[in-house]
Amino acid sequence: MNETKGADRNRWLALYVLCTGMLMIVLDITVVNVALPTIQGDLGFSQSSLAWVVNAYLIAFGGLLLLSGRFGDILGRKTVFMAGLALFTFASLLCGVAQTQEMLVGARFLQGIGGAMTSAVILGMIVTMFPEPREQAKAIGVYAFVASGGGSVGLLAGGILTESINWHWIFFINVPIAIVTAVLAQRLIERDEGLGFEGGADIPGAALITSSLMLGVYTIVSPAAENGWGDPQTLGLAAASLALLAGFLLREARTDNPLIPLDRFRDRNVAGANSVQAFAVAGMFGMFFLASLWLEQVLGYSALEIGLAFLPATLVMGTLSVRYTEPLAMRFGPKNVLIVGLVLIAIALVWFAQAPNDASYAASLLAPMVLFGLGAGLAFPALMQLAMSSATQEDAGLASGLVNTSAQVGGALGLAVLATLSDSHTKSLAEDGASAVSALADGYMFAIAVGAALVGAAIALAVAVLEPVEMPSHDEPDEDRQVDPDAEPAYSEAG
Repeated sequence: MNETKGADRNRWLALYVLCTGMLMIVLDITVVNVALPTIQGDLGFSQSSLAWVVNAYLIAFGGLLLLSGRFGDILGRKTVFMAGLALFTFASLLCGVAQTQEMLVGARFLQGIGGAMTSAVILGMIVTMFPEPREQAKAIGVYAFVASGGGSVGLLAGGILTESINWHWIFFINVPIAIVTAVLAQRLIERDEGLGFEGGADIPGAALITSSLMLGVYTIVSPAAENGWGDPQTLGLAAASLALLAGFLLREARTDNPLIPLDRFRDRNVAGANSVQAFAVAGMFGMFFLASLWLEQVLGYSALEIGLAFLPATLVMGTLSVRYTEPLAMRFGPKNVLIVGLVLIAIALVWFAQAPNDASYAASLLAPMVLFGLGAGLAFPALMQLAMSSATQEDAGLASGLVNTSAQVGGALGLAVLATLSDSHTKSLAEDGASAVSALADGYMFAIAVGAALVGAAIALAVAVLEPVEMPSHDEPDEDRQVDPDAEPAYSEAG
């Protein structure tokens, strides 16, 4: 009995270690945004070249998530996780000591590779560590809070570190956290064998999917964001990315040893949940990024004040994800919980978009922030349950990488679309005689309202495509579950 309790305790400790690693990766996506003006002043970036401090990370990160997840299945998820963590730590140190533009951008690209390797396999490790539905739902709730709420924590952390010390520490802080995470992961997580490269490695398939995703993310964050979607360069690169993706699908359908088995995508919940996530995250970026700009440029909030403004949403999101979403999903089903959560997010975005340019936080912003947290806290754990509902020991890494890829590509695409719409609406209002502040504010709010429409599309997809997942009776005791006695543990009973 004591051994069983000790193993169960170590399993939950392993979950918290994995989520700490995930939080570090998620933080790094948003924490840099707060420090960009300071970085620009110190290293002499132009306005156009400054974007590459963010873009270099996003291109490597978004382009390699799917491949990293599949390599986790093939080589062993712990192996890929530990290698990614080591690379991310080394790259963070390089970012922190960077004194030139080239060194910082190059280190950010390396950081994106390490981040993709680390984060792509985490959800797959979690679902294999917690095979029982009720425990798995609870564990996914913890992960979902970190994955979806970490961005707003990054805004707060970036503001604190940048204002109290300097921008270098937004990278240095990763090093001790990563070292502790690596030591605990080595102790608590059992090394899995992986499937191996039976029949050889599908090198052409790996090259095609990585090239397609990297080129696609580059197109979204650079030419599309700078020149618009009608620009010939944008259209040409988007067409090339789609052609590479078509070549990959053709290759995988014909080869005897596919890198990524296409049968995985025929599952309605897998394909549907990832599509829903792409639309939902695209719409939510209106709140996370455009609302941040509105708070700064219209209401005059500092970086630290912006982080504090999002804190109620983060706290509500965390409370629901960790404590309440699991019993709700067990009782009503993850599909129903997801739809309710998405409806609340859409209402919150519409509500926020009505805020006046002289808004008081308590009167106009607090309520939609809380509602946004409620919606996200319900929606994302349920969404990840659906996306991973048919994952097996052999393809959990692929399923995990796909969940992360749909979120990153959806977020990058959503931000590019919403930022373009915001900019064009602002210019149109300015040409019609609106004041600069009024035109800017209305542009942001118009884009946030469009974000609500994207979440509405996610709701329609969820209703039409997703199938209910049969959950065990809420009253069924955990001890009655059937456990495969020959299954390999995903965690160590050490300690």
